[in-house]
Amino acid sequence: MNNKKSILLLALVFVVPVILAKLALELDWFNKGATNKGQLLDPVLDMSPLYPADSAPTIWRVVYIMPAQCEQRCQNALYSINQVWLALGRENERVSPVIITTASSDQSAIQQLESMPNLTLFSTNQQSIDRVFKDTATDGIFVVDTLQNIILRYDLQQEQQQAVMHSREILADVKKLLKLSRIG
Repeated sequence: MNNKKSILLLALVFVVPVILAKLALELDWFNKGATNKGQLLDPVLDMSPLYPADSAPTIWRVVYIMPAQCEQRCQNALYSINQVWLALGRENERVSPVIITTASSDQSAIQQLESMPNLTLFSTNQQSIDRVFKDTATDGIFVVDTLQNIILRYDLQQEQQQAVMHSREILADVKKLLKLSRIG
């Protein structure tokens, strides 16, 4: 009789935690940990239709789509992308800051980008952008992985101080991705 109690007690010690863990997962008894600061896109968006086939596939990208009118939020986004790239230091060769323009993009803002030679300009048409982004808003800063999947989105900031703080969040996520990635 003592043997049966010992075996039953031993089984309970191993089975009860498994059952509690299963219930905790299914009933959301805890907050799932997330370390990314940006909005994780689910499902990810395939950005490969926007790039030519000969573009470097093994590089991370921080992307912004230039709107028709580049107001303060747009200026802050351009500043943030440039600052993130500069802050990466020796890791910046693994990341390319890309500004995607269309025929309707603000031409005066594009000319101002000459003062930021680190930013890569890429021109495409609005139909390609609409095909890639479908139901996702294009007014944000995006992180694109080495397989040309858009994985993270960051909102634009109206105030420059907020944009600087937001740049730190983008930088933290990009650094974490670079640390975890063996390619790019």
